[in-house]
Amino acid sequence: MLVSPRVLLFWTLACAVSARVRAGEKYAPDLQPCPTGVSLLREVGPNAQAQTLSHDEQLYIQQRRSQVLPGAWTNYAANVESAADATLPEYIDQILRGAHGQDALPNLGIATSGGGLRAALFGAGILSSLDGRNTTSAQAGIGGLLQAATYISGLSGGAWLVTSLAQANFPMLPDLIFGTLPAGNDRSATYGGWITTVDLLDPLIDPFATDQLLPVVLQEIADKAALGFPVSIADVWGRSLARHFVNGTTASDIFEEDLEHGAGITLSSLSHVPTFSDAAQPFPIVIADSLTAGPNKGVIISESGVVVPLVNPIYEFNVFETGSFDPSLGAFTPTKLLGSPNSTICAKEFDQLSFVQASSSCLFNTLNTSDAALLAGPVGPIISGLRNSFSQPGIRLDSAQVPNPFFGVAPDTYVDSASKLLSLVDGGEDAETTPFQPLLVKARGVDTIIAIDAPADTSDNFADGSSLIATQQRVNLLSSAYSFPPVPPTQSEFLSQNLTTRPTFFGCNSAASSGDPLVIYLANGGAPLGETPLTNKPTTQLSYTSDAVQAILDQVFDVATQGIPISGANGAEEKDPDWPVCLACAVVDRSRRELGIARSGVCATCLDRYCWS
Repeated sequence: MLVSPRVLLFWTLACAVSARVRAGEKYAPDLQPCPTGVSLLREVGPNAQAQTLSHDEQLYIQQRRSQVLPGAWTNYAANVESAADATLPEYIDQILRGAHGQDALPNLGIATSGGGLRAALFGAGILSSLDGRNTTSAQAGIGGLLQAATYISGLSGGAWLVTSLAQANFPMLPDLIFGTLPAGNDRSATYGGWITTVDLLDPLIDPFATDQLLPVVLQEIADKAALGFPVSIADVWGRSLARHFVNGTTASDIFEEDLEHGAGITLSSLSHVPTFSDAAQPFPIVIADSLTAGPNKGVIISESGVVVPLVNPIYEFNVFETGSFDPSLGAFTPTKLLGSPNSTICAKEFDQLSFVQASSSCLFNTLNTSDAALLAGPVGPIISGLRNSFSQPGIRLDSAQVPNPFFGVAPDTYVDSASKLLSLVDGGEDAETTPFQPLLVKARGVDTIIAIDAPADTSDNFADGSSLIATQQRVNLLSSAYSFPPVPPTQSEFLSQNLTTRPTFFGCNSAASSGDPLVIYLANGGAPLGETPLTNKPTTQLSYTSDAVQAILDQVFDVATQGIPISGANGAEEKDPDWPVCLACAVVDRSRRELGIARSGVCATCLDRYCWS
């Protein structure tokens, strides 16, 4: 392949600035002739009823539903029955144990929200509470739902959780967070945990930090720039995230410069992770919002208080494809070929896992009120470092820059149809901090969603329902594509009705014709059972001691298992003994309705208590 003079110039500049580092070789995309017979574009169209999943996703879901989920639901049923104080309706056992066939099993998705490291830890605590391998969770009667989920989606801090869990081969959550070293010498399989004692951002921006990470990271992304790809703050941020959420780093070597630190581990390469190959983990999806060059041509709407309009395309990244089901675009490209400059020369390795994590959590554009403000702000050293290291006229440095695989597609509706680059930012910048959208896609058929909501909506860093309100508003704008159950229209109603401080079910009484899922809402809305709050640290807090992390996980277990607290003999709040049963009633309710079985027994009582209407 002929190398252009521009590429040679970038190569020369990069080598002159600094010596190449080992991670840089792995982080740079690999340009080569496109594979024969492979298309870079799959258009699914704007009609949600006619949209299809990729062939590989279909195969994964078929394998999971036939080989994994029947056993997972049976194990969950056994946990519920062992923990139940009340007599369960017969239909719960029949549905969960497959008496009505595999097609009648619930199609469960889990959505875990953004909110930085706080949200990642809160989400991890909920997932640990739903993990059937966790003996305490199994005994509490809610363990096993993690194994029974078909899909799991994340954005921002939730994306760190979802992707680190997937690439680490789906370990138990404490092992994921605190780190385990597998046998052998393969560093790419070494997962040292989240290393929460080291701040995610400070080593990049603090001139007085003992270990300066920014010069090292600029070297690590130089090879990518030398090939003519734009590099931005997302690349720098991602290389820091890689040291915490991607295989290849331990606490003892986090600042060593001659290691790969997760470089070369791509989202598409997760297809080779054993638990993914066996369909033994929920199908992971990460989302990002998009900054656009102009207004949407189909619907022009301006929402106050949000950075990204609700009608802007939401992009999803999964192991096989990247794109959007939104009707304004309705198109995908193979994730393993993301970044390809054209249909002749393809890029591989552009989909670095750390870059995807950074794209979903790139909030730095919110600091870019002016060039002076950006440079004077906390990430000023990163912006200056990028400008001094790489000549990139016209490139936005405050967001993730991705060559647009959908250039020229749907010019009448797709706002970025004429843009050569996509500018991707934190998936919650449209106020939808919980990633419902991938789970609302009609082709996926998800009927029940466990929504983990942990943003800092209130002055004391708790959730106030804003994400669900924004999701309903977006669905109302795109009602031909998505369905979502009714929720309170204002944050004050969420708070006054205590819907964020206890589990709440939405959509219990929706008609089948509505097509909406039942949402099981688990919010970080306050400390459980009169405990001192531990889970409401600010989003800007990007480090925690190990003891603080363990305390948070312990408190989140109480959040997940308390249900609607009842008054004990001494007047103190106690966990609802019927909560495991009530949760199971909600999980099977859409299947029950589809089978034409009447809600009965304790399930009727439970849903009266836990449902909002």
